[in-house]
Amino acid sequence: MHHLSYFHAIVVGLLQGVTELFPVSSLGHAVIIPALFNWTDLVGTTSQSESFYLAFIVGLHVGTAVGLLVFYWRDWVRIIGAFFTTLRTRRATTPDERFAWLIIFATIPVGIVGLIFEHRLRVLFAKPLAASIFLLINGLLLLFGEVVRRRTLETGGRLRTAGRHVAVSDATAGGFRRLDTLSYPRGTVIGSTQIFALFAGISRSGITMVAGLVEGLDHEDAARFSFMLATPVILLAGLLKLPDLNGPLGDGVRYQTLVASICAGVAAWASVRFLVRWFKTRTLWPFGIYCILAGTACTIYFS
Repeated sequence: MHHLSYFHAIVVGLLQGVTELFPVSSLGHAVIIPALFNWTDLVGTTSQSESFYLAFIVGLHVGTAVGLLVFYWRDWVRIIGAFFTTLRTRRATTPDERFAWLIIFATIPVGIVGLIFEHRLRVLFAKPLAASIFLLINGLLLLFGEVVRRRTLETGGRLRTAGRHVAVSDATAGGFRRLDTLSYPRGTVIGSTQIFALFAGISRSGITMVAGLVEGLDHEDAARFSFMLATPVILLAGLLKLPDLNGPLGDGVRYQTLVASICAGVAAWASVRFLVRWFKTRTLWPFGIYCILAGTACTIYFS
C-alpha cells in the first residue's frame, strides 16, 4: 500500500496543471519540489523501476489534457470535423483540414519515441539533480529562441528610413510565417522537439515554442501550436498510464489521483487562458530567466 497525502496530491496536481503549460517543465518541478521540501514518501520512489509517484504524475496528464480540451473545444470540434472531411474528399485544402493533418504528422515522432523510451528515460533522469540541470538547460533554450527571433526581426523585418535599416518590434513586424501556412515537414520538426520533454526539466511547451519561433512563427502562433500539439500527446500518455494506476502501483493513491487530476485540469485551463493573452504581447524571457536561476540554485543545492 502506497502513501500519498491529499495535501501533497493537491499541491502536485496544481503544480502539474500550471507547469505543463508554462514553459518551465512540469516533470522537472514534480521531481524537484518534493525533494526541496523533503517529502520523503515521494522522493525515494523516483529512482525505482516501478514508481507509483511517476505513475501518479503521468496519470495527472489526463486532467491537464481535459483542461486544454475545455479551453480549445471549439477549435477541436472544427479540426476533428475537418479531419473526417479529408477522409471523404482525400485532400486537405482549408486551414482547418491542413491543421488537422499538421497535428497528426507532428505528433507521430514523439508518440513512437515515447512508447519505446518514456519509461526508461523517466526512471533514469527523474532525479532532483538531473532535473535541476535540465531545468537550467531549458532556460538557456528559451533565451536562445528569443535571441533567434530577435535576429530574425532585425534582419528580415527591417524598415528602410533615410537609407538606414531600422529594426522594428516583434509586435510591428509580426511572424514571417503564419501558422495556417506552415508546411507538414516544418510542423513535424516542431512536433518532434517534444521528444526532449521526456527528460525531466525540459519543458514540452517551451521547447515546441522555441522551435516555432526558430521556424518563423510569432509568439502567439507558436504558443497556440504548442498547446494544441500537447493536448493529444499528454492525453494519450495519461490514458496509457491509467492501467498501471488500476494495478498495484495505484494501491492507496487512486482517490488522491482523481482529486489531483481535477486540480490539474482547473489549473491547466486557467494557465492556458493566461498564457494565450500573455503571448499576444510578451515573450519567453521571464520564463527563461526563472529556469536559469532556479536550475542553477537547485543544481548547487542537490550537488
